[in-house]
Amino acid sequence: MGRFGMQTWALFVTFGCMYLGQAAAGPQYMVAVPAILESGAQVKFCASLMKPNETLVMTEFHVCHEFMAPVVPKEHIMDFHVVVQGRTFYSVEVRKVMIQVYQPVSFVQTDKPIYLPGQTVQFRVVTLDTKLRPACRNYDIIEIEDVNGNRIGQWVNYTSDGKILQLSYSLNSEAKEGTYQITVSSGDNKIYQSFKVEKYVLPKFEVKITTKDEVSIAQEEIAVEACAKYTYGQPVPGTILIDVCRPLNSYLFGVRRGPEDLPEVTAPCHKESKKADKDGCAKFTIQMSTFTKLDEKALQDSLEVVAKMEEEGTGVTHSQSKRMTISYVIGTLSFFDTPKVYEKDSTIQGKVKAVKFNDEPLANTKVYLFAGERWSSRHLQNLTTDASGVAQFTLDTSGHSGEIHLHITTKTSLEYPGYRVPHYVDGDVRISMALESTLDTKTVSSLEVKQNSETLPCDQDVEISINYSVVKEEKAQMDVIYLVVGREGLVMQGIEEISVGKDPVTEGCVTFKLRVTADLAPEFSVVAYAVLPSTFVIAHSQTFQTEKCFSHKVELEFTPPQGVPGEAASLQVTANKYSLCGLSAVDQSVLIKEPGKHLKAETIYNLLPGTRYVPYQVQDPNECLPVRPKRSIWPYPGNTQDAHAIFQNNGLKMATNLLVRAPDCLSYLGRQYHYGQYYVRKSEFEVARMEDQLVAMSGVGFGGSAPPSPLIETVRAFFPETWIWNLVETGSSGTADLPLTIPDTITTWRPRPSPFFLELTLPYSIIRGERFELKATVFNYLSSCMMVSVNPIASDDYTLTLTPGSKTTFCLCGNERNTLSWTMDAKSLGSVNVTVRAEAVASSVLCGNEVVHVPERGRADVVTRPLIVKPEGIEVAKTHNLLLCPKEQTLTEEVQFQLPENVIAGSARAAVSVLGDIMGRSMKNLDGLLRMPYGCGEQNMALLAPNIYIMEYLTNTNQLTTELRERATHYLTSGYQRQLNYKHSDGAYSAFGTGTGNTWLTAFVLRSFVKASNFVYIDPQNIQDSKKWLEERQMPDGCFESVGKLFHNGMKGGVSDNVTLTAYIIAAFLENQVPADDPAVASALTCLKASMSDLSNTYTTALLAYVFTLAKDFPTRDQLFNHLDTVAHRDGGFLHWSQRSDSTSASLSVEISAYVLLAKLSATPTLADLGYASQIVRWLTSQQNYYGGYMSTQDTVVALQALARYATLIYSPQGQATVTVQTPKGQLSFEVNQNNKLLYQERMLEDVNGKYTVKVTGNTCASVQISFMYNIPTPAEDSTLSVQVTPEAKCDNNAFRQRMTLKIKSLYKGDQETTNMAILDIKLLSGFTADSQSLTALKNALLVERVEEDKDHVLVYLKELPKDIAVNHQLELIRELTVHNLKPAVVKIYDYYQPSDKDETDKIS
Repeated sequence: MGRFGMQTWALFVTFGCMYLGQAAAGPQYMVAVPAILESGAQVKFCASLMKPNETLVMTEFHVCHEFMAPVVPKEHIMDFHVVVQGRTFYSVEVRKVMIQVYQPVSFVQTDKPIYLPGQTVQFRVVTLDTKLRPACRNYDIIEIEDVNGNRIGQWVNYTSDGKILQLSYSLNSEAKEGTYQITVSSGDNKIYQSFKVEKYVLPKFEVKITTKDEVSIAQEEIAVEACAKYTYGQPVPGTILIDVCRPLNSYLFGVRRGPEDLPEVTAPCHKESKKADKDGCAKFTIQMSTFTKLDEKALQDSLEVVAKMEEEGTGVTHSQSKRMTISYVIGTLSFFDTPKVYEKDSTIQGKVKAVKFNDEPLANTKVYLFAGERWSSRHLQNLTTDASGVAQFTLDTSGHSGEIHLHITTKTSLEYPGYRVPHYVDGDVRISMALESTLDTKTVSSLEVKQNSETLPCDQDVEISINYSVVKEEKAQMDVIYLVVGREGLVMQGIEEISVGKDPVTEGCVTFKLRVTADLAPEFSVVAYAVLPSTFVIAHSQTFQTEKCFSHKVELEFTPPQGVPGEAASLQVTANKYSLCGLSAVDQSVLIKEPGKHLKAETIYNLLPGTRYVPYQVQDPNECLPVRPKRSIWPYPGNTQDAHAIFQNNGLKMATNLLVRAPDCLSYLGRQYHYGQYYVRKSEFEVARMEDQLVAMSGVGFGGSAPPSPLIETVRAFFPETWIWNLVETGSSGTADLPLTIPDTITTWRPRPSPFFLELTLPYSIIRGERFELKATVFNYLSSCMMVSVNPIASDDYTLTLTPGSKTTFCLCGNERNTLSWTMDAKSLGSVNVTVRAEAVASSVLCGNEVVHVPERGRADVVTRPLIVKPEGIEVAKTHNLLLCPKEQTLTEEVQFQLPENVIAGSARAAVSVLGDIMGRSMKNLDGLLRMPYGCGEQNMALLAPNIYIMEYLTNTNQLTTELRERATHYLTSGYQRQLNYKHSDGAYSAFGTGTGNTWLTAFVLRSFVKASNFVYIDPQNIQDSKKWLEERQMPDGCFESVGKLFHNGMKGGVSDNVTLTAYIIAAFLENQVPADDPAVASALTCLKASMSDLSNTYTTALLAYVFTLAKDFPTRDQLFNHLDTVAHRDGGFLHWSQRSDSTSASLSVEISAYVLLAKLSATPTLADLGYASQIVRWLTSQQNYYGGYMSTQDTVVALQALARYATLIYSPQGQATVTVQTPKGQLSFEVNQNNKLLYQERMLEDVNGKYTVKVTGNTCASVQISFMYNIPTPAEDSTLSVQVTPEAKCDNNAFRQRMTLKIKSLYKGDQETTNMAILDIKLLSGFTADSQSLTALKNALLVERVEEDKDHVLVYLKELPKDIAVNHQLELIRELTVHNLKPAVVKIYDYYQPSDKDETDKIS
């Protein structure tokens, strides 16, 4: 537009509710404003004023202004008033806009997408406003739910305070596999983040498939390339197998009603394997004909490609898959160099091009030119393409009027291709006739914002092009105005002036530079419009994708710039002042395992509200257009390409006195004819193609070269999956330094790792006397050659002999690897560290034709791996426990020990340990009171429950330290998580979480969870559900129904199983403060009293004594104690009970005696009661194992509960004692006082055989244990259980990993109908592992409830063994390493509740 000197127009923008009607004639103006405005935010509107005809106040014709949107409490519709006023002109336009109140958005980031059971889940909660600035938000509750929806962790009433909230949660080692969910609740808003728990092995390498996403049915060959690279970027040597299949159509073959319905059909496949080249790649060419032989109806239109790499030397495999779509397009036809506008009666010249599916020219081919719509087209010409696939045509337009729609096709008639028919895509073009723009004609002038399909980089200038075509307009100057619309509305406005000439058509292009900033991310639109001289408005828009960038830039730099594994480094973070940066670095192997599951910038942008649409609530009214007969109408009603629609599609309202909107209806002869009202909603941002990480690690090795440095020797032992997970504040300087140790994992979090590295291959354990080959593999991933020297570190624990053909110094060129080996003989028992050192050395010898290169840094790599050397036979442990409480006198005890004659030489060892607290030994071993498996619901409680009693004891005696609290709460939380694996949906629990709930176990869980809730979070709903389930099991007589198998047969009462069970349940209720007069408890107590006519079952009697003590029914309690006194075993100050006088079950005796002790102490004990109790305590402590537990789960739990109660009652903060132990070869002395009474003092002994004299003086108790451990040959047990193993080797000299099958037969020959739960413990042969598929099959075998792998053992949980019926199982082993002089491995079976009932065999060899 022209420029004027003095401008005196005024533009007013107001909000209100008044509508002032139609604008008067005069200057033209257009004011753009977003249809959605954020409450209280700064918002832009852009105005353009054209053709002023009087003096103006306004200083610019095209301007954008910011204003603050009104603050509203909730979504509100308001009128946006535009008032344009001069001396003789006044116009008001009103547009409805929505004032929207946006809440902050939050997201959760976990450090990894997948975790192993036992790992710690680290996560952050971040809250931002719509401008991606930190925002405050109160989090009412943050919770973690397991795969069954159980709440296993929670945090209450946390707040963000504008910062990042970082939390963690430790999974237990038995966490159930599946998807877990983190839920963050803030008012009515909830956000979710899931993660997986899985027993996985991280892949060492990644497989990638390179092929087209789409293939044509017409092509003869399909090219596929598969490559495998280690996580540190080097190629993988090995064999690549590809399997390409065309799947069957599931609609035809998904359901088969019978064999006569459909024939058996196999999907067509192509399988092929090749050796990977030096780049780790293999290329394959597959014939398309392989997949086209079957009827198309039977097949899907896709190909599934699976590539599997098998690593050379290890047999480790990893796969990747990709889907390709099969297209029936065999080529494409198109127009080019063809005008868009023609003059009436002129001649048009144009060109067409025909190409095949692969863009090759379709040469010398007939094509056919048609005009008109497809359903009413007419044939114009036959054309023939030249060698370039191009044909020219000339068209006389004298027979045409209006728009000409041309089509080009390979068919003689214009028709749609059939379904799944190979075809060429027809081309078409519309050519408009040049007409002057009037109210009766549609303008053919146009704007086109040129598309750019690439993702635009941030912080760079891009050029935006706008093509214009102005047809039959007056000669004049015209403005092309463009608006840039970002995620928050209008960003800028620009103008380019063009000259409309006297020619019928004025065409050209205007461009402008645009800086891509974070305000435009992740996508923006350019809306171009122009007012033609004829006053018609033309418009066009285009959307552009950008990188997902942010305005707050963070830079990371490592010092030193280069580093090697194990080296200390510093990470400098540079950001805005006082920034809080959340840093994250995860092993690339994790992201290979779970691709695309990390936090991406796209995730954050997708949280933001979409604003580039016009809500239906703010659609402005549009009057019907009255028409007369025989009148043509423009704009056409419902036109989706008019200027109004362009603005609407980009979320803009345009206030103008120009005609930009087509009417939605026509009024004719009193009737209205409506076109469907429309608007285009552009809601959430499109899914981005890029996967940028929010935190980009700069990595060790970025930038510059380091000066020569001395030899750095790396001993690699630090292999984290998450390396960096830190919150760092930059402070006033805008920088912060984070000290780090570079991990030893060779992976891509370091773009420049050590020049070479070493891997050792050895078994987990061997038996003394066995020999194996220790293999050391050296990798070089520099491009140059090195001379490498590899040598083991000498040790007295073993000898290494280099195998023939191996050399310790050798050339290793770029991307090569070399393996050498030694024969290893272990001399010492126990854990032996095997250390091998590799170093790049200087040498004048050429490697081939290359000079040897010595890297400046990382010239040496040292790897240490542990090896367990076990003695032959089986281990035997003997413990002698003494509880000596002197009262200013000397107490003396003697222990005599003699090793058996068949002891394995070198296996004997002994230890003396002293504690000043009877609970101290259990505290030291909170995680392992038993050396038994914990794989079912009851056994898990033996981990959880003792922690509760110890926590109660320490709390009541004011001895609870921070360290002990952290350990105990960790075990409580872990046990709680694990127990939920065995929970049923109705609140019950069972041993393995399957079948029906178990009444006894549910009561055990209930009594433990209620007590545990005093120390850790326990979901109250779980407690309530279990209590309700138990109450529903109560029978009319008051006793409880026994539901589910009772794995502990010894608990079965002589009177009734229901009596023992009821006593146990009511004890749980009473312990948890349910009053005795509660209807359920009172009814049960009545039932229990009715059973007291028969007290022959000592276990039941002891449990009843405890129950009636808790119920404060002392007459009944006294009656029960009177009977118990008559059947007690007394022996020199020791007091205990057993089920029968001839009973040999020490486990059951411990449990009974513990219940008697609880009964004696749960009232208000007198001094006489404490004296009585001390005799029981002396016997109970004498039965403890080396770890402070007992033989089984229930005896350990009940005994520790009773001992904790006793220890609380007798605790005194005073006293000290001196303990001396005279061994066969010397004397040991220990001091016990109030400062160290919980300290575990232990001395190892060299001498085993002989007499040990223990003396204690002082005035406080001392717990002394003398332990003897040794190995003996596997004995022939006289037991009711027996196990036989028959190994069958599968000899295949060509197999890299040979296999062996163990056939195992278990038999029970006792008096009971079935055993308790039994454990089958299979020790693996040295150098062997269990086959994963065989383990899966074993889990589904007869009577098997669970299978666990524990280092070099496989543990099989058997529900029971029936009497006199052999039960057979089998397990397949795979030889991973060759071990010479292989020793037998022991397989044993034992009763879990009576471990002395066992059998062992060492027939595997």
